[in-house]
Amino acid sequence: MLFLRSIQPRRRGLGAWLALAFSLLTVILTLLLVEVVERASTEQVKDSIGHGLGELAHQTADKLDRGMSERYREVSLMVRRRTLRDASVSTDERRQVLTDIQQTYGYYDWVGLTGLDGRVIVEARGLLEGVDVSQRPWFRNALAGIHVGDVHEAVKLAKLLPGENGEPRRFVDVAFPFTGLDGSTAGVLGVHLSWQWARDVERSIIAPVQQRGRVQALIVSREGVVLLGPPGLQGRKVATPSLRLAQQKRTGFVVEQWPDGQSYLVGYSATVGRGSYPGLGWTVLVRQNIDDAYAPVRLLRARALWSGAALAVLFSIAGLLVAQRITRPLGALAASAERLGRGEAGELVPNAKDYFEVEALSTTINRLVADLVQQRAALRDLNATLEERVEERTAELERALDAVRANEQRINAIVEAAQDAYIAVDQRGMILDWNHAAERMFGWRRSEVLGWPLAELVLPERHRASLGKALHNFRQGIRPPMLDGRFERTVIDQSGRDFPIEMTTALAGEGADAFFSVFLHDISERKKVEQMKSEFVSTVSHELRTPLTSIQASLSMLSDGMAGELPPDAARLTAIASQSSERLMRLVNDLLDLQKMEAGHMEFARAPQRLLPLARHALAAMEAQASRTGVVLRHDWQAEAEHCAARIDPDRIEQVLTNLLSNAIKFTPSGGAVTVGLAQSAGKLRLSVADEGPGIAPAFQARIFERFAQADGADTRTRGGTGLGLAISKAIIEEHGGTITFHTVPGQGTCFTVELPAA
Repeated sequence: MLFLRSIQPRRRGLGAWLALAFSLLTVILTLLLVEVVERASTEQVKDSIGHGLGELAHQTADKLDRGMSERYREVSLMVRRRTLRDASVSTDERRQVLTDIQQTYGYYDWVGLTGLDGRVIVEARGLLEGVDVSQRPWFRNALAGIHVGDVHEAVKLAKLLPGENGEPRRFVDVAFPFTGLDGSTAGVLGVHLSWQWARDVERSIIAPVQQRGRVQALIVSREGVVLLGPPGLQGRKVATPSLRLAQQKRTGFVVEQWPDGQSYLVGYSATVGRGSYPGLGWTVLVRQNIDDAYAPVRLLRARALWSGAALAVLFSIAGLLVAQRITRPLGALAASAERLGRGEAGELVPNAKDYFEVEALSTTINRLVADLVQQRAALRDLNATLEERVEERTAELERALDAVRANEQRINAIVEAAQDAYIAVDQRGMILDWNHAAERMFGWRRSEVLGWPLAELVLPERHRASLGKALHNFRQGIRPPMLDGRFERTVIDQSGRDFPIEMTTALAGEGADAFFSVFLHDISERKKVEQMKSEFVSTVSHELRTPLTSIQASLSMLSDGMAGELPPDAARLTAIASQSSERLMRLVNDLLDLQKMEAGHMEFARAPQRLLPLARHALAAMEAQASRTGVVLRHDWQAEAEHCAARIDPDRIEQVLTNLLSNAIKFTPSGGAVTVGLAQSAGKLRLSVADEGPGIAPAFQARIFERFAQADGADTRTRGGTGLGLAISKAIIEEHGGTITFHTVPGQGTCFTVELPAA
């Protein structure tokens, strides 16, 4: 075993890893630094080269402008010389003057005078004398005020003058009309400037930079034709981005691809004229192949990379030396720890020359070894009692498991004994549980429904999509409305029969394991009873209304003396009977209104209506009742109440006001007051009726708007009332999109408030 351990390869130590880390970090940082410096310097060099070519183009264009400007000025001064203007001067003298002028500037290939008829009168070397040049552009343009013409090949002089460098001669024309001594136009002085002049200008600018690589200059006409340039391009039309930029009177450089498929760094500039010389619209392009232009950049990059590599090697060696110095104490400490593990020494003893961290590590390891010895002793003691503790813990877990099982059995017994159907549904809508009551209600056995979708078994087709949407929203974090109370729904049993139920749903558990506990109560019998009650009320109301109308009309005629004057006792009894019939008629009308509202047959004729006239009319209508009980009617509204309007059915709103006023008058003691208020706030109209009665008892406040609800039977019999007025009023106001609320203080009175949307 020891032999196998001795031949195992030695793992890398901390020193090797630190050296490797230092080397990698040094290489990476050095390369990053070199890359940053190289990129910055490369861009500077590229800009410098590009601006240099742009400057060459600008110098060439400027030199062309200056040369043409001087020739333009010279010719304009020639036509003023008296010797040339005086027709009496001999032809030889004139020729001598022209010869002297031609000799002063070697690029003048032809200098001659013509008459107004276009025939050459005299020329410096006698060329074309007597020849008609009236059709040449320079002659016609001079008379028209255009004194300079663009580059063109020789026509009439082609045979008289030899070619240049194997190419036909090309000229730039400068011509001015001259006048005789009497001031009238006598002819034209024309000069053909050799185009070799432009090539010499180009050479004088480009030659100094040829050592940096092949640099080519092009002179391009206003129409884009190469006037001077490489043989393959001269005379051809070009359309490059650099040309378009130069024609916009810009100077600069750009990298672009030319028709030969190669990329060039191109400096560009345009001639703009000088002084009185208007210029010919020439553009100067100085181009250099991109490889030649950026050769210094590649050289700079190579030098930077070699420098970076050398620095990386030096820093790596330095990192290796530093890593060895750092890890030497740790290696000694590791050797001591290994001897300690073999039992050769009692504790680690660091070198006194080691740094503080090694000393602290030695102390900590010694402390850990002591703790380990103590823990081994404690572990031996723990093993001795482990079996006993395991038995105790097992007994505790069994007792807890028994308690859980007993609790589960108790819950199952409660669910199974429940009279209502119980269904457990997971978040996907699948049935998890189904008690006996559910089996009786729907006809499905528990074993038949577990794992099936609830919607397919108990919901009509028209309701299944809504349940699926509610479950999807719940999984998205939206709480479904069915968790907020009791709801009535329609379900189907196994045979497909529809019947109504009342459903209560609660959420059990949390997170992904949560499920819905649903209790369902069959309300078929209750619905039948409600239907019978509704039909009974409707029948009784209609059957009572006709005879009551007749009784009330008869009693009214008796009270009015239609059958003669009645004795006092009979009159009193007749009045009591009339009041009782009115009460019965109101009860019947209230029952009919309630039945219409439940059936949804109540009609509302809504129209924009001001509320103040309705309030005044209601006060006037209740004035007689208030006078009989000694109650004072008041109103509380401001001038702006005149403009309070809402879209309402005026008869129904007046019915609500009359009902509230009647209740307030009945419960206000004699001498008290009932106040009607009207105000507008935040797009709402507020009608209020306040009394000074005893207030509403707390136990009755929750059901005050229920049907047939009355605070006290004996008191109601004294004051009258059916208990339907507030229920009908609440339904009317809600149909108008409003609300009706109340505020009461025991012993001080009650205020009912109606809020309606303003028109």
